[in-house]
Amino acid sequence: MTNPNNEDALSFDQLKELVISALEDFKAIDIQIIDVSELNPLTELFVIASGSSSRHVKSMAENLIMRAKAAGCQPLGVEGQRQADWVLVDLNDVIVHLMLPQARAFYNLEKLWRVSTDQRSSAGLPA
Repeated sequence: MTNPNNEDALSFDQLKELVISALEDFKAIDIQIIDVSELNPLTELFVIASGSSSRHVKSMAENLIMRAKAAGCQPLGVEGQRQADWVLVDLNDVIVHLMLPQARAFYNLEKLWRVSTDQRSSAGLPA
């Protein structure tokens, strides 16, 4: 999904490493990586992580956005920064969900996407 015409663009693996590094640098809690490439035509990975407060979630998002831009990867969109209980950063091949623990438990994205993968496998479809 990366832009093959832009030689300066990050590779998928470089983008993934940038995201993980940015989150680890800001002490993200429980980073989970979910491959959704077979389930979602819009992206390859979801990265889900928690922050200890709205300020922490917002800081993680700001750091990620800054590092992505510095690496030549302009986010396609950012949602939720004002409230910062759930901030979504769309980096095209990687969509990052930064959430407060309460929001993460309520929406349970990990289970939602893993159930989808399990249903595809049980139906004989590639996961």
